[in-house]
Amino acid sequence: MNKKKLISVLMVVGLLVAAGMGLYSLGLKRGGQISTTPNNVSQSPAAAPAVAPMGIADGEAATRRHIGAGIKTGDTDPANGRKILYYQDPMVPGTKFDKPAKSPFMDMMLVPVYADSDTDHGTVTVSSRIQQNLGVRTALVTEGVLSPQISVVGSIAFNERDQAIVQARASGFVERLHVRATLDRVSKGQSLVDLYVPDWVAVQEEYLALKRMKGNDLSSLIDGARQRMLQAGMSDAQIQQIDVTGQTQTRITVAAPLGGVVVELMVREGMTVTAGTTLFRINGLSTVWANAEVPESQSALLRPGTRVQARTPAAPGVTFDGKVQTILPEVNPTTRTLKARLELTNPGARLVPGMFVTMQFLDMRVDKALLVPTEAVIQTGKRGVVMVAQDDGKFHPVDVQAGIESAGQTEIKRGLEAGQRVVVSSQFLIDSEASLKGVEARLGDTGSGK
Repeated sequence: MNKKKLISVLMVVGLLVAAGMGLYSLGLKRGGQISTTPNNVSQSPAAAPAVAPMGIADGEAATRRHIGAGIKTGDTDPANGRKILYYQDPMVPGTKFDKPAKSPFMDMMLVPVYADSDTDHGTVTVSSRIQQNLGVRTALVTEGVLSPQISVVGSIAFNERDQAIVQARASGFVERLHVRATLDRVSKGQSLVDLYVPDWVAVQEEYLALKRMKGNDLSSLIDGARQRMLQAGMSDAQIQQIDVTGQTQTRITVAAPLGGVVVELMVREGMTVTAGTTLFRINGLSTVWANAEVPESQSALLRPGTRVQARTPAAPGVTFDGKVQTILPEVNPTTRTLKARLELTNPGARLVPGMFVTMQFLDMRVDKALLVPTEAVIQTGKRGVVMVAQDDGKFHPVDVQAGIESAGQTEIKRGLEAGQRVVVSSQFLIDSEASLKGVEARLGDTGSGK
């Protein structure tokens, strides 16, 4: 029984092997027929592949030919009868050149862009449906006046240009002190100190004696005595008073030359002073300085003469007007800020040194500039790029030189023209696609040249 089963199994295995060999032979036969079938089957015109655009290698060859023939932008290429729009580097398509030459960016030649071609490898075409899905928004490049607005904080200090030094004009003694403490407020013409000057007695007596004498040739002597009184430190007003009263004046009252506060008080009653001794230092309060800490990145927006408005919690609702006096040539290494010195009007002397203020700069520039939304500018670290929208859903990157920025608008100094449309949203996706397109075109030409 076991022997019969074994024979049956062997017969089944044999049949399976024979069937497999038959199928294998049939497959080889059909495969040989397919491989020997000619491949020159005609295709309909609709299925014919489209002519590929000029590659970068061909473009470089055309540029070398243009250099030799002296062809430039605007001329017609005699090899194909097409008008040359400009030359570009496919890796940096935003920069256009009007002459054939070697690329300043890459180790390659520029390639020509023709009027009826699509050789700009940086141009990306996005359908309207995809634009809606991506949320692509555009804005016009406009001309306008940009007014930078910067808000900074600062502290109030004395205006050192509104300062007066009061000195003794003659040697004497301090008899009476009218101002006895620093930071006391004084008004212009207010008495500060009474000085007794004994050296004035002799020159005054000489002057009065000559005035009492009678004679015809005394004018020169009187003038000489008058000059000696002036040299002794007397003023014209004091000499005139002697002429009126006919009495010697041995005491002088020193008055404040301007209104403000006494910053330094150098004398006390009973002291002896000599000619040239500093008695007081007075600072005015009609104007004050505000030392503003301006971030280094915003320092280019400031310039001397810029109008400014200041506010302080010490005077709610009051605005103090002023202007930028100078920008000090020093940067704080810790905060990376520059110090701008502003001069503010101080009605009522409400601003005092040490007080904090918030300042708003109002720089109204008269020159018009090209303006785009700040979000349209892609800062790569080395250059600024803007995606320009063309017709039929085409976009291409353009290198721009950005200027100042304020209130969501950025000044464009080079690269754009008024009336163009720039992408203000999803431009990063379009820019990356344009960059990849240029890289793929370059790699494709490199591979085909091997």
